[in-house]
Amino acid sequence: MATLAVTEHPASRAPSRSLARSPALSLALGTSRGGGERRRNASDAGADFGAIQDTQLRSVDLNRVIKLLEVSNSVNLEKEQLKSLKKIAKRFENGLPLKDLVQIMEILNLCAEKVNEQEAFTEPLCELIKLCGLPFQKKKFSDEISYSTVVSKFIAQLGYLMRVPSSEVRIQICKCVISFYNTEPPRKLLTGYQPTSPNYRIQMAELGGLAETLVLSLAVVESQLTEKLWVLKALQHLSSSGVNCRLMLKAQAASRLCLYLNGDDPSGQLVFRSSEILWNLVENTSKVEVCNQLSSLECVHTLKEVFEDLLMHGFRHYDRQLRNDLLVFATLLAENPAAPMIVIFMCLLVNALQLNIKLTHCFRLFLLACETCNLSLFVLTLQLLSENDVMPALLYYVKPNQKPGFYEWSAAQYEELQLHAIAVLASVAPLLIDKYLSCQANTLILVFLEWCIGQDAFFGQGNSFHGTSGRGNKLAQMRYSLRVLRSVVALYDDAVNLNLCDQGAISQLLDILKYALNKSKEKEEAVLLEIQADILFILSAVCKNDLLRKLILVQIHILIQFIVSLPNFLGCYKEDVPPAREERAVKSCVLGCYIAEDYFLEKQGIFLLLDLLAVKKKNLCSIILGILVEFCDNPKTTSHISTWRGEKDQTAASLLIQLWRQEEFDLGIKRDRYGRIVDMKRPITSSFQKQQEVIPLPANCPSFAILEISENIRAKLYSLLCKLGFENLPGLSAKDRVTLAIIQHYIDFKVGEVWSEICAELKEEFKPVASDEEALKVISEVSEDIGRMVAALQTEVLESQHRQEIEEEEKTYKKIKAIHKQREMLNKSWENFLTRTSNYEALKKAKRLQEKSIEASRPKLKTQNEAVYSTDIKGLGTTIGSGHLVTVKSTPPQL
Repeated sequence: MATLAVTEHPASRAPSRSLARSPALSLALGTSRGGGERRRNASDAGADFGAIQDTQLRSVDLNRVIKLLEVSNSVNLEKEQLKSLKKIAKRFENGLPLKDLVQIMEILNLCAEKVNEQEAFTEPLCELIKLCGLPFQKKKFSDEISYSTVVSKFIAQLGYLMRVPSSEVRIQICKCVISFYNTEPPRKLLTGYQPTSPNYRIQMAELGGLAETLVLSLAVVESQLTEKLWVLKALQHLSSSGVNCRLMLKAQAASRLCLYLNGDDPSGQLVFRSSEILWNLVENTSKVEVCNQLSSLECVHTLKEVFEDLLMHGFRHYDRQLRNDLLVFATLLAENPAAPMIVIFMCLLVNALQLNIKLTHCFRLFLLACETCNLSLFVLTLQLLSENDVMPALLYYVKPNQKPGFYEWSAAQYEELQLHAIAVLASVAPLLIDKYLSCQANTLILVFLEWCIGQDAFFGQGNSFHGTSGRGNKLAQMRYSLRVLRSVVALYDDAVNLNLCDQGAISQLLDILKYALNKSKEKEEAVLLEIQADILFILSAVCKNDLLRKLILVQIHILIQFIVSLPNFLGCYKEDVPPAREERAVKSCVLGCYIAEDYFLEKQGIFLLLDLLAVKKKNLCSIILGILVEFCDNPKTTSHISTWRGEKDQTAASLLIQLWRQEEFDLGIKRDRYGRIVDMKRPITSSFQKQQEVIPLPANCPSFAILEISENIRAKLYSLLCKLGFENLPGLSAKDRVTLAIIQHYIDFKVGEVWSEICAELKEEFKPVASDEEALKVISEVSEDIGRMVAALQTEVLESQHRQEIEEEEKTYKKIKAIHKQREMLNKSWENFLTRTSNYEALKKAKRLQEKSIEASRPKLKTQNEAVYSTDIKGLGTTIGSGHLVTVKSTPPQL
């Protein structure tokens, strides 16, 4: 055969046999062999027996032993066959050589067939199987690779021997598999041989698919507890490998093992080993596949029965570990909607707690059950949760922490249990709202929140995931309690909101807001910010569309403080959810109540909203613009918006126009380098709209042009600028005015878009008559004319700006020219001065010119009795002209 090509017996006389047998066929047919076996008749047996008797077995000839074992129906040969098998066991007591594995496997198969008829072959077969548990012997290092195919098939055949109806043989096979994981080297070696590497047999077992065969063999040993436990022990070792786990799953190992959990076993090993194998399957393979195999009704029922038995009767550490393991499997199953009964675990545990069953140091059971419940929220589960009073059990923990512990639990364990229960309550309460209200849950939570901000001494441990930032304080309890309220008010159920308001929830939540705000000033933490955001969301949900509740909310300055602190929100949260909740709180708690609106304006709330808008956080812009548009219904608002100034003295109009340009850029609308319209027919159509094909829609379905309005902020920007007015807006540049021309005609362009879609849809399905076609053409031309008019207006604005720039440039040039001329005159004056000081002739010439200039400046007509004074200073020793001083000795009396 092909697999014998790597052995050292090319001339072997052994019959050709297939090493790989079908496990399903072998296990089903028991001791049957292939129809191609060679059998000898009685006469041939007698002749061979004489020849064998004449030969002394000085050494082991495996082919000869095979030939001897193939002889059947001869009682006289039984002793000789047994003697030969014992001789083989003695010869290879230190390990089987790799080169002889093919013959050894033939011998094992022949012995396995004889066991059915002759019980005497059971012991030799067990001895030979025991040898298979020893490390194989090799001559060369390359033998491990050369014989890998033979060895893998040899180990696979060990699994197929589980078909032998002998308890000793099956147990010995399991012991042999377990010995693969024994790393101790053999004490003695065959002469000229060395053992294979420690992991060689494990690798070959994976290659031969031994794990899958043993899983299938569970069907054979199902009624035999001892054999079943040995098979599970072997599978427990094999399941440490990912390859084996995948092979086991292929044989439906998860479902098979789960069904054995509730078997009759006084020792408890059946549950323990099965759960250990299931753990390894979950860790080493796909959890989805394991869950799919465990999701059958039989498996879920088995898990429930075993868990119930351990819960009621198991108090050892061993039992607690098994309970935890089963709850983990239940948690995994809860992710699969195909397992609707999994919540039974939760109900059983809740009943156990209500019956005051001591679960000492097993509080993790309840934590895992909480997670199971949290993952199992579907219709059938909700019905079970309601019928089994899970809501009261969860609400039992919404109370101040007790010291010391609870049911012999430590304070830290009870705190973790409490936080898990409240976290689950946040998921369950919205789905069981009637049960939530009937249990007075709002009252319990509000009382619990009052304790959270109280002065009672409490030192939270903050060890668990839910206890983040809760060490030494009650923030974790406050955080999850508010999550419960947030989840129920998010339903916008009038009964829930009315129940909260009747108990003074608004004022109490405002007190918690103050508390959280003061704490955040001491230490900035994400938990505190989440608490503040949740309270704002609760207030917005409760006060929405209710004027009386808005009047109760008189402390609007708290909202102002939070808007001031919004940069902290934006820094601590990657997403914009908390700030968005705060803006919704402003919208729900202030808008619609004139007293609240005026107070908000008085406290410069509009300025703060515009400051936040200037941050240009995309997810916040739409909310803030919506609030500003609604605020503009109050006539005092526009003056506040017009008065606002941002960085570099930016006005609100300039900010809004910048947001428009950014939105157009994001939508892919084409503009030229100066911001002017390029497409006259569809000037404000986004690139996405242009890519859409014409789809005829019913009259009650909005088209793309209409849907687009709610998907961006352009409509809100247009509405806000309409409130401010498009004329005489301060602080606008030419580029802003160019964009403003587009904004001013936004409605005209949008109407043109709608008509364009109407025309396209009509032409897609109908051919308009001449009059209708003419009307559509006129409408299209009107829309296009508006585009041209706006483009012309934009060009005029740019040209006007260009002319103004030229005029300013000319003025600047003249000023520069005058400055240069003045500098030239100063330089020339300085040069003349230097010439006079260094050249006497030049000085005399300058003196004559000066005197001539003085003389020319005197009047030609002289008045009678007029005194004339000389301007010359006698005895002057300087080389420059005389100064402006004149000395007059006396004035004539007549003057």
